[in-house]
Amino acid sequence: MSLMDLWRKLNRSESLQDQVNTEMEERLRAGEKQLDDLQTQRSDVELRLRSTETHLEQLEAHTAALEVTLRVREEQLEHLDSHTSDQISSIESRLTDGLNRTADVELRLRSTETHLEQLEAHTAGKSFSLCHSSLMQSFWSLWTLCCSALEVTLRVREEQLEHLDSHTSDQISSIESRLTDGLNRTADQISSIESRLTDGLNRTADVELRLRSTETHLEQLEAHTAVFTLRLNVTEQLLDELQTESAVRAADLRSVSDGLTEAQEELQVRLGAVAAAVEELNTEGGGKAGVTTSRLLPAAPLKFWCLPEELRVGFSAGLTDSGVVGPFDQETTLVFSKTIINVGHAYNQSAGVFTAPVGGVYFFSFTAADYLKGYMGLHLYRNEQPVFFSLELNDHGGYASSCSSVALQLERGDRVRLSLPASYRLYDDSRNFSVFSGFLLFPL
Repeated sequence: MSLMDLWRKLNRSESLQDQVNTEMEERLRAGEKQLDDLQTQRSDVELRLRSTETHLEQLEAHTAALEVTLRVREEQLEHLDSHTSDQISSIESRLTDGLNRTADVELRLRSTETHLEQLEAHTAGKSFSLCHSSLMQSFWSLWTLCCSALEVTLRVREEQLEHLDSHTSDQISSIESRLTDGLNRTADQISSIESRLTDGLNRTADVELRLRSTETHLEQLEAHTAVFTLRLNVTEQLLDELQTESAVRAADLRSVSDGLTEAQEELQVRLGAVAAAVEELNTEGGGKAGVTTSRLLPAAPLKFWCLPEELRVGFSAGLTDSGVVGPFDQETTLVFSKTIINVGHAYNQSAGVFTAPVGGVYFFSFTAADYLKGYMGLHLYRNEQPVFFSLELNDHGGYASSCSSVALQLERGDRVRLSLPASYRLYDDSRNFSVFSGFLLFPL
C-alpha cells in the first residue's frame, strides 16, 4: 500500500469522523431539546398538581369545618331533646299531682257521702224534723260548694293541660322544623362538598394520569438518550482507535520514509564517490578509462538492486495480540512475537533480539502505544549497552503512541533489543499498535 493510499484512507476516516460527529451532535441537541420540553411540561404538571392539592386541602378544611358545625347542631338538637323531655316530664308530673289531688277530693266526697248516709241512718228514728231539715240544708250547701269547687278546679286543670299540650306541641313542632331545616341544609352542604370533592378527585386522577404518562415518556426519552450516549461513546472510542491507528501508521510511514530518505542519500553519496573515482580514472587513463566508466556506471544500479543474499536484511514484528504488557517488577526484554517480515532471518521472534549477520549501518524504528494515563518508555540496547531511552507522557487517558528511530553501525554478531523499564506498561492487539522494525542500509 502506497503512502498516497494511506493518506487517502486517513482523509476518508477524518471525513467520516466529522460526519459522524456532526450527526451525533445534531441528534444530541434534538434529544436535549426534547428533554427540556418534557421538563417544562413536567414543571407545569407539577404546578397544576400542587394547585389541585392546595384546593383539595381547602376542601378538606371546609369539610372539617362543616363536620364541626354538624356536630354542634347535633349537640344542640340533643340539648333541645333533653330540654323537651324534661318539660314533658315536668308536665306529666304536674298532671299526675292534679290527678292525685282530684282522687283525694273524690275520696273526701265519698267519705262525706258515707258520713251523710250514716247521719241519715242515725236520724231516721228521730222525729226532730227541724234538725233533719237543717242537716239536709247544710248537706246540700256543702255538697253544692264541694261540687262547684271541684268543677272549678277541674276546669282550671283541664285548661292548664290544654295550654301545656298546645305549648309542648308548638315547641316540638318548632324543634322538629328547625331540626329538619338543619338536616336539609347539612345534607345539601354535604352533597355539595361531596360533589366538589368528587370533581377534585377526578381532576387529581386526570393530573396523575397525565403525570404518569409524562414520566413514562420521560423515561423512554432518558433510555433513548442513554442509547444515544452509549452509541456516541462507542463512536468516540472507535474514532480514538482510528486516530491512534492513523497516528501509528503515519509514524510508521514517517519512519520508513526517513529510512528510505537516508538510504537514498547514502546511495547518492556512494554513487557520487564512484562517479568521482571514475572521473579520476578517466583523467589518469584517457580513452581506456572511458571504456571503464561506460561499464561501471550502468552496472552501479544493477549492483544496488541485485544485492547478495547475505545483504538482504530487514524485519518488522508486532508485540502481541493479548492486550496489556507489563508492568513488571524489573526491566524486561520485550519479545515482539508477531513477525510481519523477516528477510534474512536475523530477528529471533522467540527472544525478541536482532543479530547483525554482516557488519554495516542498520536502521531501527519502533512504535509503542498505551491507553492509560502515565508515562510510556523503552530502552534500546546494542549488546548490553543502552543506546537511547524513549519517553512519552499520556496525559489525556486515551490511546497514545510514541515513535523513535535510530541508525547504528553494527559488527557481525552484534545484538539489538528493546526492553521495558520496571513499572512501565504497553498495549497491543491484532491492530499492531506496538511494532519493532529494522533493516540494513549498507554493509561496511
